[in-house]
Amino acid sequence: MGKTVLGAISLFAVLSFFATKPEVLDQGPGDTTAILQPKQGYEREAILVSQILTRYHYRDTELNDSLSQVILENLLETLDYNKVYFLEEDVREFNDLYASEIDDMLEDGESDAAYAIFKVFRTRFLDRMDYVYDLLEKDFDFTQEEYYDTDREDIPYASTNDELDEVWRKMVKNQALSLKLSDRTDEELKDNLKQRYERMEKTIRQYNSEDVFQLFLNAFAAALDPHTSYFSPTTSENFKIQMSQSLEGIGASLRMNNDYVEVADVIAGGPAFRSKQINKDDKIIGVGQGEEGEIVDVIGWRLDDVVKLIRGPKGTTVRLEVLPAEEGANGLPFTLTLIRDKVKLEEQAPSKKLITQNVDGKDYKVAVITIPAFYLDYEAARRGDKDYKSTTRDVRKLLSELDQEQVDALLIDLRFNGGGSLSEAIELTGLFIEDGPVVQVKDSQGKVEVMRDPDDQMVYKGPMGVMINRFSASASEIFAGAIQDYHRGIVLGEQTYGKGTVQNLLDLDQYMPYSEDTLGQVKLTIAKFYRVNGSSTQHKGVTPDIEFPSAFSAEEFGESSKPSALPWDQIAGTRYNTTGHINKDLVASLLKNYENRMDSDKYLQELKADIKEIKEARKDTKISLNLETRKAEMEEAEKRREAMADLVGVSIDPELPESEQESITKEEEPYIMEGVITLAELVKLTGGLHDN
Repeated sequence: MGKTVLGAISLFAVLSFFATKPEVLDQGPGDTTAILQPKQGYEREAILVSQILTRYHYRDTELNDSLSQVILENLLETLDYNKVYFLEEDVREFNDLYASEIDDMLEDGESDAAYAIFKVFRTRFLDRMDYVYDLLEKDFDFTQEEYYDTDREDIPYASTNDELDEVWRKMVKNQALSLKLSDRTDEELKDNLKQRYERMEKTIRQYNSEDVFQLFLNAFAAALDPHTSYFSPTTSENFKIQMSQSLEGIGASLRMNNDYVEVADVIAGGPAFRSKQINKDDKIIGVGQGEEGEIVDVIGWRLDDVVKLIRGPKGTTVRLEVLPAEEGANGLPFTLTLIRDKVKLEEQAPSKKLITQNVDGKDYKVAVITIPAFYLDYEAARRGDKDYKSTTRDVRKLLSELDQEQVDALLIDLRFNGGGSLSEAIELTGLFIEDGPVVQVKDSQGKVEVMRDPDDQMVYKGPMGVMINRFSASASEIFAGAIQDYHRGIVLGEQTYGKGTVQNLLDLDQYMPYSEDTLGQVKLTIAKFYRVNGSSTQHKGVTPDIEFPSAFSAEEFGESSKPSALPWDQIAGTRYNTTGHINKDLVASLLKNYENRMDSDKYLQELKADIKEIKEARKDTKISLNLETRKAEMEEAEKRREAMADLVGVSIDPELPESEQESITKEEEPYIMEGVITLAELVKLTGGLHDN
């Protein structure tokens, strides 16, 4: 980021109040499993965090009753996402007491409300555990035809314990049936479930004051946007350790969602990324060591404990039981075997492959460059290493190699590229345009910084396209948006993720230098990205010129699925000169050809039908609790999984001999091949006028 954005926050003058040495507060009776209360120093930290979030977050926010209500709802949702613990009377009382008071409490540094709510939650939770243990003493009848609805978002809180008992009976029966279908005996599944709930109970009993304080401030942060958060000192320290050490594992960041560990991000260059079988939002429900070690059920575990199971020495095997996000309630878990390794910068490197496509009797050679991430070896660059690695440098080398191949067109594959270095997105764009602005950055004060291509050299001048999907985000969106705005290439695929915001990490210790306790950190959204045409990439992301069928809707996957996400907006466009490589008539012709293929091509027809089936299945949130019906549902889920594998496609190994690369078929990699066909048609229609 440029200095304008990173320098947007200067809090010392405004928060000089916190530089005074705090008075010593009376210590409470301490943390026990029965009593939790705010610790000494939380008052000043809460005031500091509220000052930072309301004054320096990109969203111009003030603490008021409306925000107070949202914070309360966030806290209740964090504690009881599925509405299976609190009773209606609990929530009504919380609203009466706190819905319009939390804003005032935060201004005064008070967090007692969070501890009072957590106390009720823990009581209700332990009541539920007693019910579950009694339930597990009985046998389940899997011959009954009844259903459990997993979507409880719009279901009201239960008004009685009897009503909750029925919800829990079906929920636990559903879990038992899932285990039975995994070849567990009745006795084994009961033992498994008992151990699962005993771990959940242990986790809740181990919650301390710091945990509750973090929940409270994160409920506040999440009300502003989904990328703003508070890290307690313990969480912050764990994060710093992970960042400073060369950790070995699967190459994925994880988060907690209700009782499940979810994949927050898959890191390019790691074992998970290379497997191409696990994606953002997938749930990890079991972990096994080695090729034959028992897979341990990790539902209800603390995140740190799950991470410890997954991490391990390089070269060792870990097996994950994964529940794919795209399959919905009726999804079928699968086991993924990974060899632990470090995330290697060289394995984030772009790769190329050559595919020959015949159109109307003429062969066209199309190069496909796959870019997993936008990376830059900052340390090597800082040391002055002339051979330091970066996305742009590596792509430049591949383009140089393509000079000898005499390719007709180039396809840049950014599918599943979650972003990375902003400077690399800008410099990579510069390889395909002569000069000009690439992205605009607007800070919380309304100041706009235009970030430009650093040189006037166009390395590749020929016809090109960019392939994107729902998981292309951030820097990928900046690159694809610029190529589209400059009319430099045809953009193909799915609408992107829509993450158009910039975050900064603040250490709270610097603002309270005389504090006797170590404080946490705040990750704060401070700016937004805008395309050169003035359109924000937030929410909308990049819409392709030719849109392929997608199983991932904006409402379910991406920024638009987050209720507190910053809105899309537009600022004035900046001056830039379009290339004229792509125009409306050309796009219309290519789109018409694609639609004709969609109506006649058997693979596209099959994909379209598979996607429709996948979407319909995801809408069905009711799960049968009948053994035979459930078996039939599992068979359907397996068919959908195979269809999804076909949809995503397999990677074409760049080490294959060129003759084998050219034999890749649409059945193996349908979207890439559709992109190759489109680019071949683009060359045919334009006569390849822009070749190097």
